Amino acid sequence: MPCSEKRARLLLARARARVHRAMPFVIRLVDRKVDACSFQPLRIKLDPGSKVTGIALVREAEHCVAVLNLFELVHRGRQISEALTARRAFRRRRRGTNLGYRAPRFLNRRKPKGWLAPSLMHRVHTAMAWSNRIRRWASVTVLSSELVRFDTQALETPEISGIEYQQGTLAGHEVREYLLEKWKRSCIYCDGKDRPLQIEHLTARARNGSNRIGNLGLACGDCNQDKGSLDVREYVKDPKRLARILATASRPLRDAAAVNATRWALANALQATGLPLELASGGRTKFNRVTHAIPKTHALVRPASVRWTAFGAGSAPR
Repeated sequence: MPCSEKRARLLLARARARVHRAMPFVIRLVDRKVDACSFQPLRIKLDPGSKVTGIALVREAEHCVAVLNLFELVHRGRQISEALTARRAFRRRRRGTNLGYRAPRFLNRRKPKGWLAPSLMHRVHTAMAWSNRIRRWASVTVLSSELVRFDTQALETPEISGIEYQQGTLAGHEVREYLLEKWKRSCIYCDGKDRPLQIEHLTARARNGSNRIGNLGLACGDCNQDKGSLDVREYVKDPKRLARILATASRPLRDAAAVNATRWALANALQATGLPLELASGGRTKFNRVTHAIPKTHALVRPASVRWTAFGAGSAPR
């Protein structure tokens, strides 16, 4: 069972436990039999993302949830993609120069069903590897994962499927969450943070501006009111800021596509573990967070609660 840093340090100092593993840090009790230990059911919660995946290990009590440990996995998808691109360039150079000729192989290669690019499959393998590590050292009985889905076609052209497709209980939550991540949760005009942000049309609707994601930004109330119906090229006088806004606005939906491609692969891998799996949508998570005024974070830890970080073979203190 996970225990606090203080308890792990005391157990080691009193020779009641010894270090069993350094990463993650695991201690093994030497003065207690396995039959005398009590284990409590734990849950692993995953928040998959394109660049970072959040993992929380929680213990669910009758009326509360105690966060025992928090993890953040930083993916190397971009480095893997660049390495494969460099390898492809080296092989093409060998074929095009006076080096030993090697014919390209492509007729005998078929991609199996459900194939993902190595940069995308890396996200699934890393998340599963750390989930299995946590399950090995903690009594995990249930898994939970956020089944994030970005409709890139609707983000680019919201009118594509009619008004019924866009409106509903979770209307706008997926778009707003994507814009918050895209613009780093700050006003695009004054770089203001920690204030209410409004969805801003770079080309105003009064000037036939569309609702496509490339025409949307985030602005504080003062900047949004001051801009009015002006075009972003008329309102922003700083050429460097204007170039940065236009470059960010036209950035492709690479991160959204990566999350879409890996969401079911991760869900199927978690389901293959045999543990009960709970799936939730990203829009539902956003809706609940806004409704209850919860800050944006992978897990919410109350100041008075205890954060557990070490794993030991004993019951966790209350």
